[in-house]
Amino acid sequence: MSKLVALTGNDAVAEALRQVNPDVAAVYPITPQTELMHAFAAFAADGAVDTELVTVESEHSAMSATVGAAAAGARAITATSSQGLALMWEIVYIAASYRLPIVMPVVNRALSGPINIHCDHSDTMGARDSGWIQIFSEDSQEAYDNTVQAFRIAEHKDILLPAMVTLDGFIISHTLEALQLLDDDAVKQFVGEYKSPVNLLDVDNPITMGPLHLPDFYFETKRAQDEAMGRVIPVVLDVAAEYAKLSGRSYGLFEEYKLADAEAAIVVLGSAAGTAKVAIDRLRKQGVKAGMLKLRLFRPFPGEQIAAAIKHVPSVAVLDRSISFGLKGGPVFNELRSACYGQKNRFASYIYGLGGRDVTIEHIESVFRDLVAANKAGQVKNVFNYLGVRE
Repeated sequence: MSKLVALTGNDAVAEALRQVNPDVAAVYPITPQTELMHAFAAFAADGAVDTELVTVESEHSAMSATVGAAAAGARAITATSSQGLALMWEIVYIAASYRLPIVMPVVNRALSGPINIHCDHSDTMGARDSGWIQIFSEDSQEAYDNTVQAFRIAEHKDILLPAMVTLDGFIISHTLEALQLLDDDAVKQFVGEYKSPVNLLDVDNPITMGPLHLPDFYFETKRAQDEAMGRVIPVVLDVAAEYAKLSGRSYGLFEEYKLADAEAAIVVLGSAAGTAKVAIDRLRKQGVKAGMLKLRLFRPFPGEQIAAAIKHVPSVAVLDRSISFGLKGGPVFNELRSACYGQKNRFASYIYGLGGRDVTIEHIESVFRDLVAANKAGQVKNVFNYLGVRE
């Protein structure tokens, strides 16, 4: 059973966390994540969860406290945005290297400077090589569903890696939307009880965590992390299949929208996918065979599966809401083009929406016009582009 409610993205994720009822939550405010943990703190104050709520003095402390709790065997969470994630940087890497299945919602916001509190993906993209699983959400429903599933993925005995669930700042976090919430008991049963394989407080089975690893051991530790990341994709698909039976909502590594017969397609993350669907529907009525691949799982990057999904599309545009400075094209573009090396696709990179700049239906349609022109000419006119920026 489920119920239809109207919630912001922040409140939807807070509801998912309430239903999971983690052991420990370390909380610190930062716009536009603040309301998420405000809501969860209210649940704790009202006795709706058994969670030990730890109010800390910074995001660095929030991740440090979460790491300590997880190392002691607790199911531990925190949440952040932008500069908060940047302040956590040192401990974000430690959480992954210790193989602690922390779940952290990240409300995407531009990194300073200049100071900006609105959405782009520069915060989580900056952490793409930190060893965390990264799952992106198009809307509040997906943010809720992804949060519930993230616990099962991160805590899987073959994975034991932390996971970020992202939702676009303000666009999702502060927008009221209708969504379906599962019953509390259904979520509790789906997620199950967490039994950590390690516990620093178990005096009968002492372990060492966080030792000094010099050249004789460090390399092997990193290889073990990478091998764990290599096992994530089948677990994501298994968890999604089980969740579909429970909720009626299907998820995968990505969503294909009118992609099967597409002659021009875009690849996009997050809330802009909703805008793209409207543009594609309009273009289809005009006879343009437009399609989209919306990427849900960014880390690990499902390059082989993406390459197979778009192999038949002559021209593909990749929309990035962040920049890799000094490397032409955005991070998703460069990874996708590398994954498709040897295929006959033509690729173009579009940087869009930095600092919360709106992306409109007309912007998306202009990208498709470029792709249609590329099909006629047999080549992309401009490989690297800015979308919606003043020249």
